[in-house]
Order: sequence, then structure tokens, then C-alpha cells
Amino acid sequence: MPPRKVVDARADAEGDITHVRLEGNTRFTSVEKAMEMADRGDISNAHSVHRRNAKPHLRTNPDGKRSNNLDDMAGDT
Repeated sequence: MPPRKVVDARADAEGDITHVRLEGNTRFTSVEKAMEMADRGDISNAHSVHRRNAKPHLRTNPDGKRSNNLDDMAGDT
């Protein structure tokens, strides 16, 4: 199966992204599952970030567009 794209996101009350919707899906996927998929190369427009002393998170690949950032997709800006 070719890699899919993140097309929507949901955030919790603190603004943390909790779920993403992948191209072709009607349901949302947990961000933890999406991070595993990104690490395997199953998501084409996002990657997981693992920093020392910080909670791992999913980030869309930079492309100069704001509209496809997870916070913008979740309506968090």
C-alpha cells in the first residue's frame, strides 16, 4: 500500500494533537498509531519527532504551507 497523507487532525483541551485522519479514511487514528506508521514510512506528509526530555509528537513535513500543519487542521490557531 502506498503511503497516505494526514488530511485532518483533532486536539484535546490543552491543544495537544490526539488524533489524525488519513487520506481515504472516515475515522480518526490515534496520534500514537500514526507515529508508528510515520516511522515505518506509511505516511508521506508527516514524521514523528523524538526529542530528549520532551514528549514524542507527530509533525507534518515542512512545505511552506500553513494550512496543512496539524494545529491548523485541528483548528487550534
